[in-house]
Amino acid sequence: MGTLCDAHHVNSENQPPSPRERFYRRERQFIPAARQFARAALTDWRVDGRRTDDILLCVSELATNALVHGVPPGRGFLLRLSYEGGVRVEVHDSGDGCPYIPDCADEGGRGLLLVAALADKWGVGERHPGKTVWCEFALWADQVT
Repeated sequence: MGTLCDAHHVNSENQPPSPRERFYRRERQFIPAARQFARAALTDWRVDGRRTDDILLCVSELATNALVHGVPPGRGFLLRLSYEGGVRVEVHDSGDGCPYIPDCADEGGRGLLLVAALADKWGVGERHPGKTVWCEFALWADQVT
């Protein structure tokens, strides 16, 4: 199972909720676990509405990409979620390479195409070793209760 690294939530109107992060081993069973972890964070942050499903789908896609393409055997990936007026999803892995959106002729790899279509922003950041693939979702008043 994943390793929980949640910081305690600070109840202050001037501070955003603490980011949440969890490390997962390179096993397919942890993709649903990552999605459940994200759902719990969104619920705790009282994020609701139509973007919740988009966020959860992107968590699944980024985690799957890390597992299939970015995590060498014996390693894992880190899922990090933060909330500050919107939701940011980051997946950190230790693999080489830079993710890309495939062209229509490619047989698979449509995960980043979905992320690009659903998120307001996405990108790739460097880390050593590996990379961080992230996406961000703006939220509106009707999506936060």
